[in-house]
Amino acid sequence: MPTYEAPLRDMRFILNDVLQIEKYANLPGFSDASPDLVDAILEEGAKMAQEVLFPLNQVGDKEGCTFKNGEVTTPPGFKEAYKTFIEAGWPALGGEPEYGGQGLPNVVGTCILEIMSSANMAFGMYPGLSHGAYSALIQHGSDEQKAKYLPKLVSGEWTGTMNLTEPHCGTDLGLMRTKAEPQEDGSFKITGTKIFISAGEHDLTDNILHLVLAKIVGGPEGIKGVSLFLVPKFLVNEDGSLGERNGVSCGSIEEKMGIHGNSTCVLNYDNAVGWLVGEEHKGMRAMFTMMNEARLNVGLQGLGQSEVSYQNAVTYAKDRLQGRSITGDKAPDLAADPIIVHPDVRRMLMDQKAFNEGARAFLLWTALQGDLSHKAGDEQTRQKADDYMGLLTPVIKGYLTDLGFLNSVNAQQVYGGHGYIAEWGMEQYVRDARISMIYEGANGVQALDLVGRKLMANGGRALFSFFADIDQFLTENEANADIKPYVDGLAQAKSDLKEATDWLMENGLSNLDNAGAASTDYLRLFGITGLAFLWAIMAKASKEKLSNGADDPRFYENKLATGKYFVDRMVPDAAAHLAKIKAGSDSMMALDAEAF
Repeated sequence: MPTYEAPLRDMRFILNDVLQIEKYANLPGFSDASPDLVDAILEEGAKMAQEVLFPLNQVGDKEGCTFKNGEVTTPPGFKEAYKTFIEAGWPALGGEPEYGGQGLPNVVGTCILEIMSSANMAFGMYPGLSHGAYSALIQHGSDEQKAKYLPKLVSGEWTGTMNLTEPHCGTDLGLMRTKAEPQEDGSFKITGTKIFISAGEHDLTDNILHLVLAKIVGGPEGIKGVSLFLVPKFLVNEDGSLGERNGVSCGSIEEKMGIHGNSTCVLNYDNAVGWLVGEEHKGMRAMFTMMNEARLNVGLQGLGQSEVSYQNAVTYAKDRLQGRSITGDKAPDLAADPIIVHPDVRRMLMDQKAFNEGARAFLLWTALQGDLSHKAGDEQTRQKADDYMGLLTPVIKGYLTDLGFLNSVNAQQVYGGHGYIAEWGMEQYVRDARISMIYEGANGVQALDLVGRKLMANGGRALFSFFADIDQFLTENEANADIKPYVDGLAQAKSDLKEATDWLMENGLSNLDNAGAASTDYLRLFGITGLAFLWAIMAKASKEKLSNGADDPRFYENKLATGKYFVDRMVPDAAAHLAKIKAGSDSMMALDAEAF
């Protein structure tokens, strides 16, 4: 049976020593996020995840959701766990106090989301999507919509969904057929079918708020005619009570490779009553608020599955006796050595460990940018942070899920044949992690978004700012002998990324196939550089703690050793990605379609 322990020590290190969130105590929300309070939140979050959610992970996978007469029943224990979850106030953690939230920084909430994702990814998707709906409404909804719906989303009494995909169109949303017909009272009648709707129907809450993309009849063709609508499962009366059932129903749920505990629904809209969110024909602007948050959370899922699978692979590697070390017996009193002595097992475990710790820091650093984009005291800081959120969203989503899945496979590989057997739990992590590379925009689409839209947005302002921040760190620390390997590793990764960027500028516009052919390698090169940046910052923080006589020096020594592995064994991958980028598209596009 698998186990899980929330990585609280590492989270505290990142929040306190790396990000130093106490520096932002003058900002809204941060003033309440004292180290003691954050510690208490993390401890209680870990307790909830380990004692309530994790025991249901395999239950959810084996039992799955059931569908009968248009109703979905979640796996045994999920409904009771959700009640415990909302009674403890977890959905309200980052919500605005005006709507019943606790107003704490999102960077703290991101830690809780990682813990939930590792403990029970399928369960975590129910409240996770609700926060995306909350974000879309709080930024684009009317005052009446906010007052009517946000308190219930913040409390977790109701959940939310995102409805984009249709049977005939996925990423190309301009092809959608769902229509919205204006009514005299200002509402719209929504008709159409949406598929792959996570948590689209379930028995955890009394109401579900669907955010639905549709085209207003008579509006512009293509993506320019798409609007966003709020369509509740049950209509809400003026006094806040639930009224009659709306014209939206679940036609079926999907039989999936993984995340069986979450209902993935086909939703049919038959003259359902909906209300416009934001402006007519500007639906993508509002939906992207929700999509960007969802994409960051999917990147977090990649990390979450990588972390829990790594923890179990380490336990197995220490316990499993097989063969002898090639440098001599390490456990002569036993029949064989534990497999953790073998270099190739160490390779897999160190790949996972170096990724997990670097990705966690990069993700929390990005989450902090999200907080600053809303709460910073000056416009320049808010703008820079917002730029970073736009630039890094596809990197976080694509790179963290690509590597998260690979690490889950490597953790399974450590188990050998036992990793292929369901009772050990590893094959579930592989199956669950696989969807993260697909939904909320397949990773190939994320790479195209990065190369085609994000790099040169606002004249490349975000990219050049990111390079400038790295250059500033390199300049400030070029004479710091204590962290030279980490500084050198970051400098090499940044140099490769800069060269790749320059190549794209020269060759991507003249032949757009060059940009498309380079996109995935460019995203991964960017991901390596992002992690190298945070590893260098973590190395500096660790050295400073050791110099000041840290109470637990082993933690910081291990941190430095893990970072050195990242520099030695993972940063060199950047050069391979650069070489493939510069190879261009000719050989990739040489064959006619008939040759395949």
